[in-house]
Amino acid sequence: MIAFNNFIPLIILRSFDRVDEASFFCKKNIRMKKLTILPIAAELTNTLDYHTLSKLLSNLESHSLEFNNWSESFPYKPEVQFKIGYTREYLVLQYDVIEEQLRGNYSDTNQNVWEDSCVEFFISFDGRKHYYNLEFNLIGTGLIGYGPAEKASRNRLDIATIEQVRTYSLIERNGSDKRWSMIEVIPLAVFQFDDLVELKGKLIHGNFYKCGDHLKQPHFISWNKIENPTPNFHLPEFFGEMVFG
Repeated sequence: MIAFNNFIPLIILRSFDRVDEASFFCKKNIRMKKLTILPIAAELTNTLDYHTLSKLLSNLESHSLEFNNWSESFPYKPEVQFKIGYTREYLVLQYDVIEEQLRGNYSDTNQNVWEDSCVEFFISFDGRKHYYNLEFNLIGTGLIGYGPAEKASRNRLDIATIEQVRTYSLIERNGSDKRWSMIEVIPLAVFQFDDLVELKGKLIHGNFYKCGDHLKQPHFISWNKIENPTPNFHLPEFFGEMVFG
């Protein structure tokens, strides 16, 4: 069992055609998932470790990444749960993953972490017009991007900003049983293109993912369903709804 503190994550940009959001929803009638992000009544100082943080998040609801959107081409589906909460200064995520292969090859910020065992969170504060993609491999190496869905208009954040994110990883191997968990403590300042003074009651959009492009069994699973011919997470029209409670 190995614990890693203070690593970071993010970006998968796969080719796709843009669609008009309003006409898409009208034609497809996709039902979007909804969740409430609850407050965490604690000060999240940088002296906390994985186990202490996990206890602070223990009362938050767990959600599953249930959609294997491209199962015909990529049938393997790991088991993934996540929790999400917030304080006045931070957004906090916890992922719990069971998968057959563990890979954490990338250790430098803004590298291709989506090729490793990777969890991702895409979040939009302006009605899906722009969004941040936060991508972390299992040892906490991170990549973060921002912009509209068009690939040419998106940019990665600078390394200093990304490394404000604190990550805490726990890896367990017991024979063929391989599990890993990660907690991400994300300063609201990382979302530098949005004014996040007051979160309570705010409606936002986003999706949660697990991937591993270069694993023995590549996979691309999500919290909210995606309908696209090929794997592509950069489709904000499939973001679910989240509200800060």
